[in-house]
Amino acid sequence: MNLRIKETLQNYKRVLSISKKPDREEFFSTARICLIGIGIIGIIGFLIYMIAILIGL
Repeated sequence: MNLRIKETLQNYKRVLSISKKPDREEFFSTARICLIGIGIIGIIGFLIYMIAILIGL
């Protein structure tokens, strides 16, 4: 059990050592893509809700 925890912590350390902080442009492009996706999902949900109201469900 102790060996498994040690291996897991070593894996976490390895991932953190090769990861990098995104630069400003990369951060904003990722945020923009996420906001567009959330907006599309919201519009689809709203349309389904309006159709359900019009049908009378």
